[in-house]
Amino acid sequence: RQADELAGTFSLIWIPQSGYCGGTSMGYDDLYWFTNYNSSFGKEEQLRSMINTFKSKGLGTIADVVINHRKNVSSWTDFPAETYNGETYQLTYNDICSDDEAAKENQKVGPNKDTGEGWDGMRDLDHKSENVQKNVKAYLNFLLKDLGYVGFRYDMVKGYAGEYTKMYNNDAKPQFSVGECWDGTNTIRRWIDATDKTSAAFDFQFRYTVRNAINKNDWNYLGKQNDGNWPLINSNYENGNYRQYAVTFVENHDTEKRSNAEQDPIRRDTLAGNAFLLAMPGTPCVFLKHWQAYKSEIKAMVEARKVAGITNTSTYTNMRSANDYYANLIKTNDDNRLIVVVGSNTNGYQPNSQWQEILSGHHYKYYLTKKAEVAWTDKMSGTYKEAFNVRLIAVSENNNAQLVYTLDGSEPTASSTKVDNGTTLSFSEEGTYTLKVGLLVDGNVKSVITRVYTLKKIVKRDITVYVNTDKVTGWSYVNYWTWGGDNTHSPINSSWPGDRINTKKTVDGREWYYKTFTLNGDDDFVNFVFSTGSGSPQTVDVEFVREDRFFEISNEMNGEKHKVNDVTPTTGINETYQVSNSKFQVSRAGWYTIDGRRLSGKPTKKGVYVVNGKKVVIK
Repeated sequence: RQADELAGTFSLIWIPQSGYCGGTSMGYDDLYWFTNYNSSFGKEEQLRSMINTFKSKGLGTIADVVINHRKNVSSWTDFPAETYNGETYQLTYNDICSDDEAAKENQKVGPNKDTGEGWDGMRDLDHKSENVQKNVKAYLNFLLKDLGYVGFRYDMVKGYAGEYTKMYNNDAKPQFSVGECWDGTNTIRRWIDATDKTSAAFDFQFRYTVRNAINKNDWNYLGKQNDGNWPLINSNYENGNYRQYAVTFVENHDTEKRSNAEQDPIRRDTLAGNAFLLAMPGTPCVFLKHWQAYKSEIKAMVEARKVAGITNTSTYTNMRSANDYYANLIKTNDDNRLIVVVGSNTNGYQPNSQWQEILSGHHYKYYLTKKAEVAWTDKMSGTYKEAFNVRLIAVSENNNAQLVYTLDGSEPTASSTKVDNGTTLSFSEEGTYTLKVGLLVDGNVKSVITRVYTLKKIVKRDITVYVNTDKVTGWSYVNYWTWGGDNTHSPINSSWPGDRINTKKTVDGREWYYKTFTLNGDDDFVNFVFSTGSGSPQTVDVEFVREDRFFEISNEMNGEKHKVNDVTPTTGINETYQVSNSKFQVSRAGWYTIDGRRLSGKPTKKGVYVVNGKKVVIK
């Protein structure tokens, strides 16, 4: 469902390793490579559908490739036998490094020591083994040619020598490759060299400089080393330019703040951090949660990057810095293209008249060179949930340049509506608008851009989530740990296990703990983990709750977690209304057909519909 919107901004989508791992898992304890893709994220057909949908929109999907180690089926050394395309693939004890933990348990292992760092979580694979190489090569080709991925994110690459990444990439030929070489810059550079530059690597030092600047509230740190390490994108290395092989980022799944672990999160100014990321050279990787929180702003930043022509080989110069701001000028082919200013005082640096401000937000500003000669808007295409303004900007060396625009999708001409640079258009009525804006210079229209805006105002609605504990013992209250949706549903108690719910209500003769949540629109939802005590015992995740729900904690277990039964009544229809037309007012829910399809608006045809749990007959 997100493919169209994602394709308008991104080129590649990195998703978790999606093979079955023997239970609930994020995929880093990989077990099956070829034959079982019914994982914690969904079924194999859903995975294939998603990859194909992304592909049809011009998006490539990146597989998280975990080949440093592998999980066993039931013992120290038994790996699954999998038949694919008529050939059976299986690792044996002989494919385990000789210094693996299995050896300490007097298990049979292979003859070769690990070529990288060891890890005692699972069996370290011996990449010197021809059988390991055969299995990995087949696996990677399966990911590309069968499932439809276009590239790889190699997990934990310090666990085996970089020469093997080179071997695997030369065989599979992915369109894109990046390795998680979590270390200092020199180690990362040596790993890139070991792959013969067939793979990029995450620029961890770039991330650390952003983290330091934000968390220490001193923006000078953007120009400093982190523990003696410059970012990969830094231009001062004597032994070559590594910017092309640097995948920059400001947060990921290993650094973010989680419910029960601090990790190493950025604590504020994630928007400014992304503004810096998306202006700089390297290949930027945006964290999903940041995208979800700041879609409109990140869309505009990416568009500015594209208009400025910034690539992973661009260069940059610091213009000025202080505790409260930092300003960089980014060049492409030695041509000044974009200035980014971040910090609590973005007015601390003001470029000269050769630059035009095009974006401004919380602790960031973008300036584009006037040589660009383009029309610009500070709002990108998209769906907006409340009235909004769009600023029209003329980026031109001609101080008399104006803008012409239309709102009906027609091409603007010199006789279309003319406005001055900086004019603001307001959109307050629901509907879809096709805005076309052109730069008008000396009577000629050029650089026409198109923006499609949909204004669909939020209709809030309350849902109540009920929990029954009759089937489990010792649950004298229930903790609700909540997240997801539009990111407004975190528990009041932000520490695990969340909000303690003592209130009960009797429904159909049974007692239910309950809490009400306000959803902000049709696409909003809430995810849950229920628990008691200090968070143990707990349930499995209950996700994408959009309506009133009755959940029963089961005495059946999924590992160490209780399963949850959804015992919500199926119809909820207890009243019938007959109306002569579709003026039946609905403020908190949509219209549904009898077979459960939600309408985009009110009914236009006669029939029977369901609204707010009530049957409505339109005559």
